[in-house]
Amino acid sequence: QVQLVESGGGLVQAGGSLRLSCAASGSLFSLNATGWYRQAPGKQRELVATITRGGMRNYVDSVKGRFIISRDNSKNTVYLQMNRLKPEDTAVYYCNARGYSGTDYWGKGTLVTVSS
Repeated sequence: QVQLVESGGGLVQAGGSLRLSCAASGSLFSLNATGWYRQAPGKQRELVATITRGGMRNYVDSVKGRFIISRDNSKNTVYLQMNRLKPEDTAVYYCNARGYSGTDYWGKGTLVTVSS
């Protein structure tokens, strides 16, 4: 089992920045990739960014050049640095971890609100 706890959400003005953190605990050796998804009101959950165990990064087109995913293995923590935020980035952001078996683990989410 893997437990994920997000932090760092909040209210920010358009153009501002936030950094989300996801602290992982449990059977971390079983994980292949970790990342961030988001779900805006009335919309489906969508992938934002992922980073594999080997360090490969993937971003949804709408955040490329603005968001950076990184991790600190010594702290078992994954970060999402969000810059030049837009109102359309408003959503609940969820940390995700995927095991080699395909099992998905989810955090409870953290709300990001970007005001115009």
